[in-house]
Amino acid sequence: MTAAQMPIDTRLPDMLRSGRRLRGVFNSLSSPAIVEMCAYAGFDFVIIDNEHGSSDFGVTEHMLRAARASGIVPVIRCFEHDLPRFLDMGASAVQVPMVETAAQACRLVDSVRYPPIGRRGCAFSPRAAGYGAFTSGHTQRSDEGIALIAMIETPTAIANAREIAEVDGVDAVFVGPNDLAHAMGHGSKWNAPEVHAAIVEALSAITAAGKCAGIVALSADDEDRYAALGARYFANVTTSLITRAFAEAARGQSQSIRY
Repeated sequence: MTAAQMPIDTRLPDMLRSGRRLRGVFNSLSSPAIVEMCAYAGFDFVIIDNEHGSSDFGVTEHMLRAARASGIVPVIRCFEHDLPRFLDMGASAVQVPMVETAAQACRLVDSVRYPPIGRRGCAFSPRAAGYGAFTSGHTQRSDEGIALIAMIETPTAIANAREIAEVDGVDAVFVGPNDLAHAMGHGSKWNAPEVHAAIVEALSAITAAGKCAGIVALSADDEDRYAALGARYFANVTTSLITRAFAEAARGQSQSIRY
């Protein structure tokens, strides 16, 4: 009998510390198949978006299963109050929006890590522990193998970026340029000089704290520009990629592929 695979993919913390560029996508579509497609396309991670997406808990758990089966690291973007359920489902990482202070980041660490590090409630019956099959070492494996990514998306958060990044237990800090631009009064103009200056400030502060910095990168040029500023965790958007591909196909410009 072959050994069963543990539900949690624990590779991401080491990947975030590796120094190499990591590429992934935000996915708000309620589809395990999309998760598999992201894996087969070669992305390092997929962010299952439970902030702006429509997936319920059951579909989200199936998307985590699809990620584990296809070999892509699943991150869940979610609100703080949902952390316990998504962690028990077996998320490899949680990415929490609108983190503005180090105190808030410390509270998130408490929710993600088991005692004595944090205050996460312990249960071996959910999927994360294999429904009781992997109780031995589960808490240590989770504390070491699950990543916490804080999203900073306001001027207050930018000012506190270094302090947030320095919190022990925060593995990466992700700058949300769209919300940041809106919070600064520039609408969707990510490249407004004031917004760009805030992004530069944040990425510099995060890297100075010794943590992995992330940001949305919708093109190779975006990625190269932000990489030069210290970013290494880059996320595109599935709906943007799909819509662009559909538009090209509608214009007769798509490349031929095998079906």
